[in-house]
Amino acid sequence: MDLSFTEEQALLRDSLAAFLADHYSFEARRKAVGADPGWRREIWRAFAQDLGILGATMPAEVGGSGGGPVETMVIMEELGKALVVEPYLSTVVIAGGLLKQAGRREALAGIVAGDVLAAFAFAEPHARYDWRDLKTAARRNGSGWVLDGRKAVVMGAPWATHLVVTARSAGAPNDEAGVSAFWIDKAAPGVSTRDYETIDGQRASEIAFEGVSLPADALIGAEGEAWPLVEQVIDEATVAVCAEALGVLRRCHEMTVAYTKERKQFGQPLSAFQVLRHRMVDMYIQLEQAISMTQLATIRLSDDDGLERAKAVSAAKAQVGMACRFIGHGAIQLHGGMGMTDELAVGSYFKRATVIESQFGDTDHHLARFEALSFGAARR
Repeated sequence: MDLSFTEEQALLRDSLAAFLADHYSFEARRKAVGADPGWRREIWRAFAQDLGILGATMPAEVGGSGGGPVETMVIMEELGKALVVEPYLSTVVIAGGLLKQAGRREALAGIVAGDVLAAFAFAEPHARYDWRDLKTAARRNGSGWVLDGRKAVVMGAPWATHLVVTARSAGAPNDEAGVSAFWIDKAAPGVSTRDYETIDGQRASEIAFEGVSLPADALIGAEGEAWPLVEQVIDEATVAVCAEALGVLRRCHEMTVAYTKERKQFGQPLSAFQVLRHRMVDMYIQLEQAISMTQLATIRLSDDDGLERAKAVSAAKAQVGMACRFIGHGAIQLHGGMGMTDELAVGSYFKRATVIESQFGDTDHHLARFEALSFGAARR
């Protein structure tokens, strides 16, 4: 399918691409990732003040441009092409999505200005991809709350000022009812983190909450009714990482084609060997299929039909996951041993594609979810 961009969307894409070409070279990224804190605050300020992408999908009343899923797709693909590590996904797509639904204007204005950075603490060590299976508990304490529990692989948490945390305030494990979401200052007493670098050069944390006292207004939305909103935002984040994958995979394919034209074997370039040309064509086909499925899922995010939205999201993530594996492996194999060195960019793109394949559910998970949704029963 062909998704035509508006003039404003094309301008957004081109201005972001130009900025990243000037300020986010692979060597500059590698240097930033290899040192503390692992990201560049000046890039984040530029995203807010010079480019305005932190507000591209935010409401006009908080200083945003009022864009939607297509603008997110445009931005995420360009961020993927440059392997940007700054926490756009967790701050703008996830936290911004939840806060928009809850009408939290002050926090949204902080995100648009670049002052608020958020991380999404939803996964737990025991639960794998069933994000309703929560041991983190929130109990009433007067007008406020007390939070206890642990969260795993919280992407971007080392840089965050705030956390979006899911917890069970009622009901049994795996119930949809009884899930609540909270907006928490990461510096609150009782919040402790263990920070580490991920294989793709980003930063994440294991987070423990021990008797964390929260005010009443920390609750996002209605008590015990957060799951439909959380599920929707996870779907939006899933499509966003699919769009990021398009940028990553485009670069993998481009670098591989360029390398095979330059690298010679038996007196001729690798690209002259028919079997290798077939392999690169297969990589291109996988990329085009991933593009089409991601564009369809992006359009479906605006549908009122939640079932069709969820099916399109899982179909896209499954296709993108297969493309990440096929194109990533092909890129490394055609580059030979050089492909896995830190100095060659394709190795870093391969690592990011590998992480994306499992982020918000791997290929097998989304194939099973699509099957369950298609037969009328949500995966339990």
